[in-house]
Amino acid sequence: MAEILEIFKALSDENRYNLVSLLLKHDYCVGALARKLNISESAVSQHLKILRNASIVKGDKRGYYTHYWVDRNLLSEAGIQIIEFSKTTPSDDGCHKNGSKGHSCCRKEEDNNV
Repeated sequence: MAEILEIFKALSDENRYNLVSLLLKHDYCVGALARKLNISESAVSQHLKILRNASIVKGDKRGYYTHYWVDRNLLSEAGIQIIEFSKTTPSDDGCHKNGSKGHSCCRKEEDNNV
């Protein structure tokens, strides 16, 4: 559970989402990502750090530069978890939009100070 929340937190920023979108198409180094997204290299590095901590992005040292890529298996597993989550069936003991007047969750509490 905590892992999927970290994935969503990491992807909730537009720049990080765009980084992942680029990295799904091609491996890039920090400089290339910065040019493609028109943001600074230090900003890209900070975003990559968050994505790496969430295990979404991995890096391979290639000569002087590190090239980054997306762990597609992790994203696929997260997608499967979301699909399963969406299949959760509602319980019968909760509040319902239609005919909910009798439920204690829908009644206004009376002010005892009057």
